[in-house]
Amino acid sequence: MDKKTILIVDDIEINRAVLAEIFKDEYNISEACDGSEAIAAINSGADISAVLLDLIMPNINGLGVLKNMNESGKIKSIPVFLITAADSREMLLEGYNLGAVDIITKPFIAHFLKHRIRNVIELYSYQNELESIVLEQVARLDCMNRSVVEMLATIIEFRDCESGEHVKRICGLTKILLQQVSDMYPEYHLPQREIDKIVTSSVLHDVGKISIPDNILNKPAKLTAEEFEIMKGHTLKGCEILRKIPDIMDAGTYNYSYDICRHHHERWDGRGYPDGLSGDEISIWSQVVSVVDVYDALISERVYKKAFSQDIAVQMIFNGECGAFNPKVLKAFEAAFDKISDNIKNKQ
Repeated sequence: MDKKTILIVDDIEINRAVLAEIFKDEYNISEACDGSEAIAAINSGADISAVLLDLIMPNINGLGVLKNMNESGKIKSIPVFLITAADSREMLLEGYNLGAVDIITKPFIAHFLKHRIRNVIELYSYQNELESIVLEQVARLDCMNRSVVEMLATIIEFRDCESGEHVKRICGLTKILLQQVSDMYPEYHLPQREIDKIVTSSVLHDVGKISIPDNILNKPAKLTAEEFEIMKGHTLKGCEILRKIPDIMDAGTYNYSYDICRHHHERWDGRGYPDGLSGDEISIWSQVVSVVDVYDALISERVYKKAFSQDIAVQMIFNGECGAFNPKVLKAFEAAFDKISDNIKNKQ
């Protein structure tokens, strides 16, 4: 079995030599004489299992090294032991706050030091392996979610000659606008992983159209009031379809898909359907999909209409001709319009 590596960081050579002598039989030893060398070694990609870090050094001290490890995220996977002979509670407290796991006091007591460091290294090793396994499982689950969503999207494409390209564009537009909303408004902020799930889920916003009769779905003229009521039912029909397949999607993707499918035709003033929700009763992800869905429908040619230009489509949305939308979402749409426009051009 290959030896693990310990990085010893101390500006005093004798201290490095003493620690190296203690650990040389059990570990590979790497040394750094100051904070700059330590940072370079840690960020080099070398497989370091622990860092023994002197606090008081010239130029970049131990706290500086810890701060860098926090910025790079290395502190989560590499345990750091502080080496100190100084009784500086303030520095030690800051070291702990920056993620150090323990203190090594001078003079060194070899027997106790070996056991303490070995136990922590084994704990971190187990933790890192477990995290790697979890990440692999998450990646496989994400792949399965995408496969299910793509399968359903393909079915929609066969039923509705416009929906195939439409759902692909909705993904790109949803990602751009939702990221913009998240960046501009703290109350709507979402982690990137959740944004990615919402983007995947947005593909299924029109899955209920599978159940709409061809003569209505692809009618080359304005729908009658009765036909429009049937068309509106695609929101609830889509939810019925999703309720039959919850076990083949993770809970997050399923919940986003269900909510978007049901509520992407709700409007800010409560005049949408099917539930007549208003304001922030409508989830921010459904609000975003609602706006990009309308925008893409306006700029696309359909069996019942010609395509509008992007400028006219924007005017119609902002003038309220397509229903009322959250003013904050519209501001984000305006701020991200160049990206939105480029995305549309690249998909044409």
